[in-house]
Amino acid sequence: MKDVFQKPDSFFEYFTRSAGADKEATHYCPGCGHGNLHKLVAEAIDDLGIADRTVFVSPVGCSVFAYYYFQVGNVQSAHGRAPAVATGVRRALPHSIVISYQGDGDLAAIGANEILQAANRGELMTVIFVNNAIYGMTGGQMAPTTLIDQKTSTTPYGRKVSNEGYPIRVCELLSSLVAPVYIERCSLEDSKTIMKTRKAIRKALQYQIDGKGFSFVEVLSPCPTGWELEPMASREWMTKNMVSVFPPGVYKERLDAQSQSIEAPPVLDSQQILDALGMSTGASERTKSIPPDFPTHELILAGFGGQGILLLGQLLTKSSMIEGKFVSWLPSYGPEMRGGTANCHVVVSRRRIGSPYVPRPTLLVAMNQPSLEKFAGTVRPGGMVVYDSSFVKSATIPSHVTPAPIPFSEIANRLGSAKSANMVAAGAIMALTGITEEATLTGLIKKLKRKDLIETNLKALTAGREAALALGIQVAGTVIR
Repeated sequence: MKDVFQKPDSFFEYFTRSAGADKEATHYCPGCGHGNLHKLVAEAIDDLGIADRTVFVSPVGCSVFAYYYFQVGNVQSAHGRAPAVATGVRRALPHSIVISYQGDGDLAAIGANEILQAANRGELMTVIFVNNAIYGMTGGQMAPTTLIDQKTSTTPYGRKVSNEGYPIRVCELLSSLVAPVYIERCSLEDSKTIMKTRKAIRKALQYQIDGKGFSFVEVLSPCPTGWELEPMASREWMTKNMVSVFPPGVYKERLDAQSQSIEAPPVLDSQQILDALGMSTGASERTKSIPPDFPTHELILAGFGGQGILLLGQLLTKSSMIEGKFVSWLPSYGPEMRGGTANCHVVVSRRRIGSPYVPRPTLLVAMNQPSLEKFAGTVRPGGMVVYDSSFVKSATIPSHVTPAPIPFSEIANRLGSAKSANMVAAGAIMALTGITEEATLTGLIKKLKRKDLIETNLKALTAGREAALALGIQVAGTVIR
């Protein structure tokens, strides 16, 4: 018999998703424990025969690149939110095997509540918690598990109880809960402890396969780079310092846990879902006056903070809502409310709107050059790009959309108020799309707080409408029958 040494089948043969030139090596630092742990997990997936239904959830941190290596399903989540995402995956796909793979800076800090609640609910998932007592990816800062007197980039004199408190022992914390069925702490100090970790991972996955509940394996792992140690010295440091603070062992195992029934959720079409929610897809009283061929308009309005972009979106949606249409308004702006970037997504339809997010707008309104450059390529074929030609002097517009240059700011300046450029844009949008009526929009403008600007704003609205009509074009939305 010949021994064959090869990568587990759950690993990609070549790591083509990695940005590095070497597609056969991992991105981890020499001596890092993630490589050992990845191998143990991949072998367990292969031996248990669950690769075709396994979903990895990997959040921010060194663990984020698990999708480079594992040939299984993968979902990346926001920092600390892996248990919440894993809950959604497991409930939506009840026959899947979900692994939440998290580091200590992720799970025990920003994600502490997420892991606590998932464990308390007894979610059918397996959490692998990598504890290296430091933030490894972002510069070696103190983590919730950093030891007393351990030096990091944010505790250069060592962690002090009086200032930073004690290290958090996650296994001990979670084992006080009723719901979890299996909690164990292991380590990667040497061959003996690695084999114990191998056994624990398989046991945790088997509990999930059997439908018995929440399982959790904490793994003490070296971080030579973060600790500023050689790889071998980092293993010795673990044995000397970490094991006494985080003692390995089984903290909870409910051998009498009963298997939960796993049933696939019913597959419902959209009509059944709306019926169950008491929502009709037919025309409501408020939409009866809207023509049946009224298209769904999806807009992105973008510019600098302070240009009134968000107010422009609010005016369009509110006036359309008054007219009985379905609307949504989704704002986005940077940390600087003025001088930063700002945009909003606007949807106007005679049908209920499934999502306020607009990835492919039918109309883009760009009040400056950066906004045009950022969003012009997202406009769907047949759509339109309206831009402020006062500021945009070099416009590269995709060939599949119609350009509509209108000098919003110059028109506003001629009217005596540079701040009314957004109202000029409102008039132009009204003329180009027909999403709202002039009388409704005029009524809303009269209700704005700045009464002294009403006359100027109404003039701006009319000027914008006339400038758009002079172009002799109109953009069509998406007609949804």
